[in-house]
Amino acid sequence: MFAKIFQPAKTAMQSGKAKSGQWVLEFEAEAARRIDPLMGWTSGEDTTAGQVRLTFEDKAAAVNYAQSRSIPYQLVESRAAAPVAKAYSDNFSFRRRKPWTH
Repeated sequence: MFAKIFQPAKTAMQSGKAKSGQWVLEFEAEAARRIDPLMGWTSGEDTTAGQVRLTFEDKAAAVNYAQSRSIPYQLVESRAAAPVAKAYSDNFSFRRRKPWTH
């Protein structure tokens, strides 16, 4: 049972950064999913992959949880997002650092 610890990115439906500071521990699938011959649905016998998702307040808590239960894990660090213009008028500022592209 292998786990991945990461900070989830915000979804396309979010405009703010709510719940983006949390860390998530997810388990990787141990076996490949298979197609049910009768219905055509995909299914698997591994209930930890895709169904178990643990959230933690910080990275240290997630790592301590994995280490205390002897779960091998991979820590995925997230990159910081580039700052965006604060207001529409900043596009026409005299102190604009990037050249116009049109």
